[in-house]
Amino acid sequence: MLLSTPAGWSLNLLALESVRSGYDGVPIVRGLSVTIKQGASTAIVGRNGVGKTTLVKTIMGLVTATSGRIVFDGRDITLIDARQRARLGLGYVPQGRGIFARLTVFENLCMGELVGIPRDRYEYERIYDLFPILKERRRQRAGTLSGGEQQMLAIGRILLGRPSILVLDEPSEGVQPSIVERIASVLAQEHAENGLTILLIEQNLDVVQMISEECLVMEKGKLVAQLSPEELARPEVAKQYLAI
Repeated sequence: MLLSTPAGWSLNLLALESVRSGYDGVPIVRGLSVTIKQGASTAIVGRNGVGKTTLVKTIMGLVTATSGRIVFDGRDITLIDARQRARLGLGYVPQGRGIFARLTVFENLCMGELVGIPRDRYEYERIYDLFPILKERRRQRAGTLSGGEQQMLAIGRILLGRPSILVLDEPSEGVQPSIVERIASVLAQEHAENGLTILLIEQNLDVVQMISEECLVMEKGKLVAQLSPEELARPEVAKQYLAI
């Protein structure tokens, strides 16, 4: 992970160069540059309102970059839409999960086939092994699941497509601790065993420590520090960067 402008785009899975974005002319992300290596597991942390969600939406093409460029796996994706980015292998689990409440669990999982390069066969049983409750409830409408079960569904749906990078926005929010631990364990396993690149927005420092190898601190639309999860766990450091 580098906080400076990348010298060699092709060496990085994802790179942002002086990216700016916002809403209705109001700048939120302010000239941010960062690179993420293949196989990295990185958390972006910071106080509420500093631009973390806007940043990941910009990466995913849901918010338009007003300047700078975004390069994924050697390809400039700054001007392509969110659907194309998903097909290239950018997997996104948004804050609030984004499941289809009226569809069944299985039908929601099927949407994961739209992530990554099309395959002849998709490993639904692998997802059921990761989250057994989804197999038990595969015929149930997703809107009737608990918040934690919906989060497992949202993550399982994206993992089905075997993304090159998994971008998650606050996966522990509103989820009971036992399910948070299960989700974090699955993500850590996918990273360690399958080399999944992870970009995580998260306030729960226990989850950050379980999943991430490094943390980037965001303030006022820019990255201002690079820390290890252990450094961030120190009370004085957490107070400096995270306390309101």
